[in-house]
Amino acid sequence: MVRVKPFAALRPPRSIVTQVAAPPYDVLNSEEAKKMAGEKSLLHITKPEIDFNPILEDHDPRVYDKAVQNFRLWQERGWLVRDTAPCYYVYAQTMAGRTQYGLVLCAHTDDYAEGKIKKHELTRKDKEDDRMIHVRIQNANIEPVFFSYRDDKELNEIVKEVVANQPEYCFTCENGFGHEFWVVSDPALIARITAIFTTRVEAFYVADGHHRTAAAARVGAEKKAQNPNHTGEEEYNYFLAVCFPESQLKIIDYNRVVKDLNGLSTKDFFKALQEDFIVECKCDCTKDGGECDCEYPCHCKCSEIYHPSGLHNFAMYIEGVWYSLTPKPGRYNDADPIGVLDVDILSRLVLDKILGIKDLRTDKRIDFVGGIRGLGELVRRVDQDGYKVAFALYPVSMKQLLDIADSGNIMPPKTTWFEPKLRSGLAIHTLD
Repeated sequence: MVRVKPFAALRPPRSIVTQVAAPPYDVLNSEEAKKMAGEKSLLHITKPEIDFNPILEDHDPRVYDKAVQNFRLWQERGWLVRDTAPCYYVYAQTMAGRTQYGLVLCAHTDDYAEGKIKKHELTRKDKEDDRMIHVRIQNANIEPVFFSYRDDKELNEIVKEVVANQPEYCFTCENGFGHEFWVVSDPALIARITAIFTTRVEAFYVADGHHRTAAAARVGAEKKAQNPNHTGEEEYNYFLAVCFPESQLKIIDYNRVVKDLNGLSTKDFFKALQEDFIVECKCDCTKDGGECDCEYPCHCKCSEIYHPSGLHNFAMYIEGVWYSLTPKPGRYNDADPIGVLDVDILSRLVLDKILGIKDLRTDKRIDFVGGIRGLGELVRRVDQDGYKVAFALYPVSMKQLLDIADSGNIMPPKTTWFEPKLRSGLAIHTLD
């Protein structure tokens, strides 16, 4: 079972929460963050390169120094204030009429080392190192990780009781998503929440924040090695997480754009595709059951975006036309938990086999577009930004994610996109 504990959060007064709370560090680039950040924004702590003119590289030692300075300053000015006693918290997010309720708590670093906190993606060492430095120099988890767990009926009931009360925070952010936050300070309720997690919840699943999770675990191990009297209960053994029951979460699509056709002509690219896929254009000729007489590539008008119709169907946009791609029989194995994933099918049969992209994590010819931007963003990337071809995928399910994590397998990079993103700054955990 997992280990959890309440904590006394550093958090903003209610009157300024909308000025302090900010998107996660990796959602905005530095230029976007500089434009968004007001005087009190947490972005001055999570992306302190924006305080320099011109903006510095985020790995510059001066940037790390500025992060420490700003974190201290925010506390001195009363923009972040510590709760007087350890609490749990409930954080609700609403998007398009759907609300998900997460428990804000501290998870144990040993659970990550022991496989009780399960991952579905690999991490990059450079990103891990950067997040580790931030945790180490701040002696705090400034931003939470996003976990899921298999539903527990009693936990769901407890959360339902908590959110029947007036929230501590309630606001709508710039993208129209709703955010609400409750403080759980009753000792009996805190004890019950702890008992349920530690006796009935077998695992946490990293939904978003693989690098922050790995970084927190590394800092915990580092501090353990430095402490000859280590017991395992020190605050540095714990890190900040928001944990949602899996039934409330929804994964949206995570799409791909590629800069070139690996030296192939468009005609030869289509010929290669047709070895493994049934290819159908979605130009205007095909509306209302019509047919197109073009040989591929199609040169007809295409005025509507095509969305994947379901699992194992892909949408492709190239030279102004959308296409449907459906793998032919025998191109994947239903019994293979990874090989049956659409991201793996596309990677094997198109990105690797045809386009020569062997490593999705390092190849500069490919980029990834979260489904929150819509498929119109794929059109823009191809028509305006110089990319040659775009692929839209049907999203994986939470069941697929949990089953793969339970099996110890790893999904291909950039498989899952969760939305809404957690707002940073609603609760901060310090390691002392």
